[in-house]
Amino acid sequence: MIKTDALIIGAGPVGLFVVQQLGLIGLKAEVVDNLDKIGGQCIELYPDKPIYDIPALPECTGESLTESLLEQIKPFKTNFHLGQRVEEISKEKNNWKIVTSKKNIFSAPNIIIAAGVGSFEPRKFQIKEAEKFENNGIFYSIKDKTLFKNKKICIFGGGDSALDWAIELSKIANVTLVHRRNEFRGAEHSSEVVKKLEKEGKLKIKTPFQINSIEGNNKINSITIKNEKGEIEKIPTDCILGFFGLIMKLGPIAEWGLNLDKKTIPVNTENFQTNKEGIFAIGDICSYPGKLKLILCGFHEGALAARACFKLARPNEKYRFEFTTTSKSMQERLGIKKK
Repeated sequence: MIKTDALIIGAGPVGLFVVQQLGLIGLKAEVVDNLDKIGGQCIELYPDKPIYDIPALPECTGESLTESLLEQIKPFKTNFHLGQRVEEISKEKNNWKIVTSKKNIFSAPNIIIAAGVGSFEPRKFQIKEAEKFENNGIFYSIKDKTLFKNKKICIFGGGDSALDWAIELSKIANVTLVHRRNEFRGAEHSSEVVKKLEKEGKLKIKTPFQINSIEGNNKINSITIKNEKGEIEKIPTDCILGFFGLIMKLGPIAEWGLNLDKKTIPVNTENFQTNKEGIFAIGDICSYPGKLKLILCGFHEGALAARACFKLARPNEKYRFEFTTTSKSMQERLGIKKK
């Protein structure tokens, strides 16, 4: 059994920041995430996509933000338990017993749910050949865009992800963008850029079409697409990218008695505690009047939740608010040596 002051569910930006907030006040955290990597949706869905609303950073990407947050928490030597999710929680005296899908067992007075909108998985192609080529020609997210250099790529979807990747990959690959409607759902500016690139011969657009079949043995050779009239076109293809959105799943969290409201967890705005003492929810998964689903709001929520965790982890100590600029103990935890 692993004993800790707080177990954090979710290794996205908000989960990483609350590690730092806990560490500053002397609390140890362990982090569990269903994904096999640190960074949450920022890394899984848009590692290269610009983010413009992080304080003091005019522009960053999901990947660079994750790297900076990891650098920030390096002094706390946090353990990450990836590729597993929390399956069971139960109260044992003053602590929560937490069991993961890999049978890791934790004991902690505090649980902080920073799981975005829960576990998520992409909506997939509904034709029988799709599963055969998954991760071997068919992809639902992009980790390394250089893998697609000089390839013939068909991108399916009409939202922001499809448009953004069509624009980006058209710089290094032969791109065909396929959507089942004539109008795109993504940002108007992106739609205009895509149409401009088509006029310049830098990519192709096929609407309104849907995938009909995939041809190939060990690798994809071509696909066929079909329009509303039943007309079929064949396109030589090396790779297929599907951006149809995500299916959100709360998973076992739904069984924990947290008064769920439309797949979100209601919290109070004093410390972001749920209806269960010692269980907090921050980031996109929590709800309260005036809630904004912004990373910066999750940072604020995490700062207040961390202070509430102190009271449960150190019931015999009095919490005293301090600033990092003047607190010697906080600076020591950060490894800062006074000149």
